[in-house]
Amino acid sequence: MSNGLSLFHRKFFRKIMFKDFLQFEAALENRKQNRTLRTLETRKDGVDFYSNDYLGFARNNEFQNLLLKTVQENPRLLTGSTGSRLISGNTETVTKTENFIAKVHQYESALLFPSGYNANLALFSALPGRHDTIIIDEKIHRSIHDACKMSNCRKLKFKHNDCDHLESILKRQKGKIYIAIESLYSMDGDIAPLPEIAELAERYNAGLIVDEAHAFGVFRYGFVDQLELQRKVLATVVTYGKALGTHGAAILTNNLMKHYLVNFSSPFIYTTSSHDFLWMSIFKGYHFFNENRKLSTQLFENIKIFRNQNIKTPSHENSPIQAIMIPDNEQLRRLKNTLSDNGFLAYAIFSPTVKEGTERLRICLHSFNKTEEIIGLTKVIKDFT
Repeated sequence: MSNGLSLFHRKFFRKIMFKDFLQFEAALENRKQNRTLRTLETRKDGVDFYSNDYLGFARNNEFQNLLLKTVQENPRLLTGSTGSRLISGNTETVTKTENFIAKVHQYESALLFPSGYNANLALFSALPGRHDTIIIDEKIHRSIHDACKMSNCRKLKFKHNDCDHLESILKRQKGKIYIAIESLYSMDGDIAPLPEIAELAERYNAGLIVDEAHAFGVFRYGFVDQLELQRKVLATVVTYGKALGTHGAAILTNNLMKHYLVNFSSPFIYTTSSHDFLWMSIFKGYHFFNENRKLSTQLFENIKIFRNQNIKTPSHENSPIQAIMIPDNEQLRRLKNTLSDNGFLAYAIFSPTVKEGTERLRICLHSFNKTEEIIGLTKVIKDFT
């Protein structure tokens, strides 16, 4: 016996591995040869221009101490929920937090999830049926593509932020239609024409769903809230692992849709609820955010400093995400390494994560970045390009 397996079982698994798993080995080897193999790395020392911690909440001592005090007063927050929300996991804390979130976002209801990916799986796998159509922006997040497979709905794409193309598709559709977009796109750092798309959704009787993962906290409660479009947007997804510095996500919608998701969404029904510390950290995060608006002001000052360095980018002038297009994996890899050698941590997006020819360096700006750090970063980029 070895590692709990008999000689027979070891031989059997080796045979299965060789026969059926060879394709996996080949796929990994292909990634290795193309130098696009993904590996897990621990955080490095350097100036952060790659995390989604836009307001610095995840490193904020005051926020950490606030959460620590909350736990010290109620250690039970740290332990498991013991079951799904439909069994033993529906605590007073999660209910209180959902009610609070719905109120501040001016929606009837909110439904919490442990991550934005999980929230999108829950929403898009449950709402569109087999005979329904969902029209998505071609640059929408991968989680929505995955969820559409679960729903077996008909999926169509429209050109990125192109309202004319979206309308041309809407004109040809019959039956129930959904439109899915992001308000601030995570790869390009550009902003959707949300009022125009909301108007099209209303005109063609389509349910509009907006992912605000990267807009929430940066643009206050997100663009749906800023533009007062709650009545025109069927559901909004906000996430808390970015600007709020914690974790989790919420689907904001009406009472009927929440009740439907609770009854028909597999990712909600068949998963153990997160511990109450997550829900409480979100609740406290909202209050901390409202008491520290100066951090948002500082973030926009830093974005302005970056933009004033005249680095060519397709990103919006107020976006914390600034993409620099380097359409070649090898050249992009050299730039990333040069930045790292100079103490700057930025994230390189290689194909196939993005389309070949659209590889880019993704710069994330934060409230805590110093002026000299931003200028130093852009100098390295200018010297390289």
